[in-house]
Amino acid sequence: MSKPIIKEITPLTKADCFTLFSRFKTEFDFPLHYHEEYELNFIENAAGAQRVVGDDVEEIEDLELVLVGSNVRHAWFTHKSGGKKIHEITIQFHKDLFSDIFLKRNQLGYIRTLFDKAQSGILFSRDTIERIAPRIKNLEKRSGFDSVLELMSILHDLSTSRNIRVLAAGNAWAPDAQFTDSRRIEKVVQFMNENFGKAIRLGEAAKIAGMTETAFSRFFKAKTGITFVDCLNDIRLGHASRMLIDTTNSIAEIAYDCGFNSISNFNRIFKKKKGSRPKEFRQNYSNTGTRIFI
Repeated sequence: MSKPIIKEITPLTKADCFTLFSRFKTEFDFPLHYHEEYELNFIENAAGAQRVVGDDVEEIEDLELVLVGSNVRHAWFTHKSGGKKIHEITIQFHKDLFSDIFLKRNQLGYIRTLFDKAQSGILFSRDTIERIAPRIKNLEKRSGFDSVLELMSILHDLSTSRNIRVLAAGNAWAPDAQFTDSRRIEKVVQFMNENFGKAIRLGEAAKIAGMTETAFSRFFKAKTGITFVDCLNDIRLGHASRMLIDTTNSIAEIAYDCGFNSISNFNRIFKKKKGSRPKEFRQNYSNTGTRIFI
């Protein structure tokens, strides 16, 4: 695969459990991408389109239902399906909709397994799709707590369905999301995510990893492909991008809340990493209203 992999900032806010897009179209126009949220994608009447999940690439049939895990690279391309009236329903929900503690309960065993398999992408059987499709189509008519209960019920029924097929044979994560191949790196990244608004020094991170600063710097670069400072900036920019979408806070407030010590430094790093200034990023999202790729 030579297509670039782009991070999507989804419109799902932390105040909501999930978001649903239902649309009719004649082609697929979203690039190969990934996002933190889980995605359940239902597609009807797109036989001949091409699906990419991780290292799996194949043409789809006229009915498609796929669950994609957090930070898994994926896309659908028009390929041989052009000109048809395609119906696509995309449901995105937070990766912590079910907490780790909740998922460890006996009654959640099937859903826990479903989410584990979703990290490689899951394709559901035609029988399952035909049975679940009416409920997915009706979900947008529900609201409030009732809609959340129905989504959970759908996920449970999918978790107990037969003939589930795991799609990706290898690692399906996007390259810059692969932090969990080392427990030490995972602990440091968790610390950075929880304290991104504060001053975080290399010595603190090295101490968490139980290493000297010099050894940790080399270890971090070898494991992630980027430096500790670049990783910290990426984490801060991810939170800043979300705040630019979710809040009406000023750019200065967001910059300082995300740990940047000056607005000029924030603007410079944001443009270098994202290709636009924070103000432009916010305006672009407001104008298009749906999907932003960074």
